[in-house]
Amino acid sequence: MPAALNNLLQATSRSFYLTLRVLPARVRPQIGLAYLLARTTDTIADTEILPVAQRLEALQKLRERILGQNSTPLNFGELARQQGSAAEKKLLEKIEDSLAVLQHFSAAEKKLIRSVLTTITSGQELDLRRFANTSAEKIIALETAAELDDYTYRVAGCVGEFWTNICRAHLFPHARLDEKQFIADGIRFGKGLQLVNILRDLPADLKSGRCYLPTQRLDEAKLLPETLLSPANEQKFLPLFHEYLDKAESHLAAGWRYTNTLPFGQFRVRLACAWPVLLGVKTIEKLRATGVVELQQHVKVSRSEVRSIIFYSLVRIPFASAWRRLYVPSLKAVDSGGKLA
Repeated sequence: MPAALNNLLQATSRSFYLTLRVLPARVRPQIGLAYLLARTTDTIADTEILPVAQRLEALQKLRERILGQNSTPLNFGELARQQGSAAEKKLLEKIEDSLAVLQHFSAAEKKLIRSVLTTITSGQELDLRRFANTSAEKIIALETAAELDDYTYRVAGCVGEFWTNICRAHLFPHARLDEKQFIADGIRFGKGLQLVNILRDLPADLKSGRCYLPTQRLDEAKLLPETLLSPANEQKFLPLFHEYLDKAESHLAAGWRYTNTLPFGQFRVRLACAWPVLLGVKTIEKLRATGVVELQQHVKVSRSEVRSIIFYSLVRIPFASAWRRLYVPSLKAVDSGGKLA
């Protein structure tokens, strides 16, 4: 990948860039480009100052270019001017450079990258349409658990599937694995990371008029999106919130199983998978300790905690037993038969 785009990757996501840097060189360009394009589509979808219709049109044009259905160069100058972040502004300005890199990959690699980007943009478009006319006073919530599961698959679970297929093809094509279980765990891995983000960002989403907790469950708990985080409703809200934290942890426990299913010699891929799992688990731990007031102060893992996770994983990775003890899933994440709930 060109140095300019590599620098752009570093500027747009410091946390993911750590993961990307540790990956083997044979899969770094494909995964890096897929992330860069996904981050571009995400930037378009999140440019709230522009009308929804304009953002949907831009996403469609970009998807057509990614799929090779249109060769007309893209000009996202107006979108770029609306960005508060210099890195995201440059991301939009350099879109043709990113698209040019796609042409250097094999047909099989392009197919995988195009497939995951198509799924991700479908989730972003669905989100834009679903929450087109919302505000803090007019909150729209998802309706069912199935809608939430579908959303987490479209924007993150599919990434676990893509990651698995790329790494399998280039790094351990002949390893004996339970292919079906391995891919299923990779998908749950992605869903878990997204669910953690949803639960952490719940206050900010509510202020924007979005509620990802389904009305199906809110009705059962006798809660409304508009008063979800009211201190008066804390005793009704926290049990429901903790159920979703349990769900997120069960997905991340699947991600940890995925990490330990990787061939033992794949140290770099193990680290790249372990860091998001361990950071996600640490975030869940912090969210479990919050009430509705603390939750609204944006819970996050500190830089010192991130450094500690990276250090201990590097120290333990040569030793299988010590490595596995980095994270022992809670009983809530594992059913009586030893399988993930």
